[in-house]
Amino acid sequence: MKKQWYRLDNAALIFPAVMRKNWNNVFRVSVTLKEPVDPELLSRAAEDLLPRFPTVFVRLRTGFFWYYLETVNKAPEAEEDYAWPLTPMTRRKLKKCCIRILYYQNRIAVEFFHSVTDGTGGMAFLQNLAARYLTLKEGITVAPEGNIVDPADKPKPEETRDCFQLCGAKASVSRTEENAYRLRGNPEEDLFRHIVTGVIPTETLLEKAHEQGVTVTAYLSAVMAEAVLARQREDPAPGRRHHIKITVPVNLRKTFSLNTLRNFTLAVNIGFDPRLGEYSHPEICRLMYHQLQAETIPQKMAGRVSTNVELQRSLPLRLIPLPLKTLAMRLVYTLSGESKGCLNISNMGVVKLPETMTPYVERFDFVIGVQYSYPNNCSVVSWQGKTYISMIRGIRDSELERLFFSRLVELGIPVDIESNRR
Repeated sequence: MKKQWYRLDNAALIFPAVMRKNWNNVFRVSVTLKEPVDPELLSRAAEDLLPRFPTVFVRLRTGFFWYYLETVNKAPEAEEDYAWPLTPMTRRKLKKCCIRILYYQNRIAVEFFHSVTDGTGGMAFLQNLAARYLTLKEGITVAPEGNIVDPADKPKPEETRDCFQLCGAKASVSRTEENAYRLRGNPEEDLFRHIVTGVIPTETLLEKAHEQGVTVTAYLSAVMAEAVLARQREDPAPGRRHHIKITVPVNLRKTFSLNTLRNFTLAVNIGFDPRLGEYSHPEICRLMYHQLQAETIPQKMAGRVSTNVELQRSLPLRLIPLPLKTLAMRLVYTLSGESKGCLNISNMGVVKLPETMTPYVERFDFVIGVQYSYPNNCSVVSWQGKTYISMIRGIRDSELERLFFSRLVELGIPVDIESNRR
């Protein structure tokens, strides 16, 4: 296959610049099948998809002015899950390939360096990998439907484009906002990531959200905000009474009716200032919902896009050599990049598959990594009547998970807890 190269999309530019030896922005999507995974067939399935997904099978390269992505000639071999999820990808690894394909018993997982794609693009690739694997193993025919494509087709031009360049407004939106409360704790020395997953009935979750007149994302953000507020009240440092804000990544594909397999997500921060007084559960739900609705209207999101794209297009910035550009981006990120939210809640929504695949699939999971300067994150995905809420942390303190899931139970939502705790 002829090598191709791609400029990093607007959202991807920051990730190579801010990565450290012990941290970079990696996320995982996985599917659990009803039968054990054959690693040889999984590797073959990945190789079959290589020509169809050129923006996924890439490695990170260093140019004079910018990093860029270059296609690889061979798909990575499927590896047995050897440690814990989301171990950092080293620069040496990223120079070979920016994804990992992993298996363990019945589970297929793909981990992505975030410069490649976002959760929506990652899940689309995983679904196609599972479809190709099941075709090889079970002999089923999976027709193109939804996210499933024909591996023999050529990539569509819209799948490889940087959609941020297409939807900016004529004016930009200021990034100025109040700093948020910082969650803290004693880090795990060996970079171990604790993952606690709450499995809840989707129908019950929907009922509780609709009782408050809000979406599931707004509802979970409200419950998480309550948990963070309770955690803040336990904090002995009086100077840390700041805004409670949840960062919500927004899929712009629906907002602008554009499609791509690359990054096309922007995050908004929603929350409240606890210093103004007490808030009831319904009040927090309404606050989160209305803020999310107001912040994500197309006009405002287009202004946010323009803020980022204008900086990327700036001629002085473009002419700065990459080492200096990296130092500048790292400094800005350190000072303000993660100071506006307490943690993320990234909701993938409901995963849908063709009927021919459904009998072979047990569940899906979606796990985002911790940020560099704050230790907790949360991601959500639903499948076949169950919602899987995965909370990850890089610290020993499990209090936030306890507060969050306990609050869901108090509100009448049953939760089954799973953990990789050692």
